[in-house]
Amino acid sequence: MSLSRTLVILACAAASFFTLDSQAQTAGDTQNASSVINAQPSRPKVALVLSGGGARGFAHIGVLRALRKMRVPVDMVVGTSIGAVVGGAYAAGRSADELEQIVRETDWDSVLADRPARYDLDFRRKEEDLMLPSRIEFAVTKSGVFLPPAAAGNAALENALTRLMPEGMRDQPVNQLALPFLSVASDLLTGEMVELNDTPLLMTMRASLALPGVFAPVRIKQKLVVDGGLVSNLPVELARAMGADIIIAVNVGTPLAKEHELNSAIDVTKQMLQILTEQNVQRSIKDLRKTDVLIAPELSGTSFLDFGLYQQSIKAGEIATNKMAAHLSALRVPDEQYAVFEYQRSNAGQVARNTADKLPLAKIEVEGPRYINPEALIAQTGLKAGQVLSQEQIRQASGKLYGRGDIDNIETVISDEDGKRNVLIKPSESNSSRNRLRVGLELTSDFADENRFGLSVLHIASSLNSYGAELRTFARIGSQRQLGTQFWQPLASGSPWYIAPSLEYNGSSLDLYQEGRRTLRVGVRGTQATLAFGRQLDNWGTIEAGASRGFGKVDFLLPANANQDSLRYYSTTRFLRFRLDTLDSLANPSRGYLVTSSWEQTAAQNPGERSQAQSQIDALSAFQLGEWAGHLYGEWSRSERGGAPNPLGGFLRLSGTANNSLAGDATAFGRFVLARKIGSLPTTVGGAIRTGFSLEVGNSYGNGQALRLHSLKQAASAFVSVETRFGPLFFGAGATRGNGSSLYLFLGPIW
Repeated sequence: MSLSRTLVILACAAASFFTLDSQAQTAGDTQNASSVINAQPSRPKVALVLSGGGARGFAHIGVLRALRKMRVPVDMVVGTSIGAVVGGAYAAGRSADELEQIVRETDWDSVLADRPARYDLDFRRKEEDLMLPSRIEFAVTKSGVFLPPAAAGNAALENALTRLMPEGMRDQPVNQLALPFLSVASDLLTGEMVELNDTPLLMTMRASLALPGVFAPVRIKQKLVVDGGLVSNLPVELARAMGADIIIAVNVGTPLAKEHELNSAIDVTKQMLQILTEQNVQRSIKDLRKTDVLIAPELSGTSFLDFGLYQQSIKAGEIATNKMAAHLSALRVPDEQYAVFEYQRSNAGQVARNTADKLPLAKIEVEGPRYINPEALIAQTGLKAGQVLSQEQIRQASGKLYGRGDIDNIETVISDEDGKRNVLIKPSESNSSRNRLRVGLELTSDFADENRFGLSVLHIASSLNSYGAELRTFARIGSQRQLGTQFWQPLASGSPWYIAPSLEYNGSSLDLYQEGRRTLRVGVRGTQATLAFGRQLDNWGTIEAGASRGFGKVDFLLPANANQDSLRYYSTTRFLRFRLDTLDSLANPSRGYLVTSSWEQTAAQNPGERSQAQSQIDALSAFQLGEWAGHLYGEWSRSERGGAPNPLGGFLRLSGTANNSLAGDATAFGRFVLARKIGSLPTTVGGAIRTGFSLEVGNSYGNGQALRLHSLKQAASAFVSVETRFGPLFFGAGATRGNGSSLYLFLGPIW
């Protein structure tokens, strides 16, 4: 390019910038910037219409890249669903290269998850995972028990959409963007089309992308709306109404399935939705004129949920656009003119991006919740009057509320006045999360003598009073019987201090070992009442102190002995516990820590006896090494009288050794686990499939025995793990040096 030509481009761009800078004091001035882009009397107005299609819509990024290379300007954008997401981000100033980079860096498994990332959850929600790792949950209402309205949550999705937009543009009304933009949604109650023409950009994109069954519906314009593809998946008619002379329509919708592909009720249901979508797409295509251009990328093998195949989709969009180069060449403009157009599109909104400015908070208010105390929500955000924060920091703080598990959507309204910042948080309480029922299945087998199963149910009732009390009830039947309930009561609204009375019954059979040989089987039943006083440490831990009073009975089952009486006992125990949990996953963590430390003292039952005291600490540290993830785990426990808790033996606890066969007054154990992802299940069914191995050392010791390295038993295992909705499933083989080997099937509980 010659020097004179370069100077012309820079001069035009500079002139455009100073014009916009002087005009963009009001929203109306931003529309003046749009008129600068569109004021090209020598050429027709071009509208880009982007269809919905889920993950297939990443092809739109390839289309934008190809149009840029051809120097084909776009005067307006109309989109549906993923088309509204890509189109909205483009209209707000993003380039195709920026969009591709953001898509590449996004963890789409987290976006499609049914809740926020685990390390962002409230600590009590993390506790529920340890009690019952299943993700099979139901909503309990007066009308009955129902599945949640969506398979994916809102928190990760909104974070991903925010990253797609230029900084500061998430709250910009779409009718004030430099490049005219319009999207549509479907009214879930009437089936009518809803034009999202003046809503904030984030809510516009979020509403149009509310895929039924995947993402929850959104309330906007006083209407409950879902994905716009149900009414107009390729909204050509809206582009025409906006004044478009020529339309470039991009259709990435999923084609109808063939007969041999309809193998289940789910397949038939999907086909019905696709029929509705395809019918309105075909009507839109018939409305295209001879001068319009239809681009249909080849996306066979990519479903609407294949977000991981973004590279193939982007490439397909670019290829399909290049094939239409002969039709598009008539719309090309000179390089200088296109440079001005691109500069204005990507920079006109810059004057609105002042969110990096930090101002003191004057007022924080919460509006909308019926059951949750607003004071508790404000305390959980950590926002306080006088803090000096940017808008992005405020939104990150309000986003913490998603970790509660009982909020569907959070709208944060920020207004600046007299050098101070007011914050209004509008949370939408979840109808499906205030009363939740989680169901889990447990199965453990060594394909020999150790075979255990269990069916578990966990019910959580939250926001029972103005202080935010919860009632948690747990029941299990099978090899272990358990029934317990805990009432958790904060001492004030938003207070980290709490009391937690509980009542629990347990029953199970246990095998007792001597020198590695099974010698006795007993049945143990017990009931205990506990009162705990504690403090939550933000969302990462708790510390508790308390006491419990219990009654138990031990029956000797094998070998049968008619003269052996049952043993009955009463106990009073004082305890102190500390727990920390920042893991990102329980099935295969790659970051964070899990630490438990406890001390217990049980009063002597007979005069002259010493009380029994035991202490324990276990710690897990997760890490990631490239494509491998794993953890280091260590455990130590000791009892002054009686056996130490948690005997060794079983899968990943000296694999190959009989389950719970190594018990003593002290226990020491360590483990190293490493696994690599080799595949994945559909998001609605489960998650990653991994293969890995473990190295383990440990032993139990009696009184007077010292811990020595040469006495530690050595074990190892190899396994395949699958993340299922019921929890982690492991199939593995393990061996302990000099002590045998075993196969394992392990589903549900945490190893």
